[in-house]
Amino acid sequence: MSIDSWIVERNGDEHVETVERAMMAIRRSQSRRTLARLAAARELTGAVPASGAEVLDVIEEAEENGAAATVTGVAAALDVDQPRASKLVAAAVAAGLVRREADQADGRKALLVRTPAGRRVSAEIHAFRRQIFTEAMDGWPESDRAEFARLLTEFVESLREASR
Repeated sequence: MSIDSWIVERNGDEHVETVERAMMAIRRSQSRRTLARLAAARELTGAVPASGAEVLDVIEEAEENGAAATVTGVAAALDVDQPRASKLVAAAVAAGLVRREADQADGRKALLVRTPAGRRVSAEIHAFRRQIFTEAMDGWPESDRAEFARLLTEFVESLREASR
């Protein structure tokens, strides 16, 4: 199927169009600049650049999945090239949020681990984001919050599968 015929075939679904517009709005509202502006406005102490938060997020996700984080993994997760990922990781290391450890199985590879300071910053970032999301859903009935959480999780998992 050509891209043109696929576009024609798919364009008729108003729900998909609505989701696409909503996802673009979410992307803009969650941009580095927007979150940094919100953090500054709320005088969030210990704020880190959004790129540092993204690196911490990738390493935390790897830890939660029982995997080791690497610069290559950061590059893939953030959809940046290897040199850019190296710079982001180096900045996180310099800030004391991440440390490099030698991979015992492959001495050529460095594993990335959050430091205690990195884990504290991760917790602060999660609390900040959850505060914003709580405010956005203020007044929603519990059943709507639960249904939204279920549907959004299902959508993200489906999107991840479709993107492979």
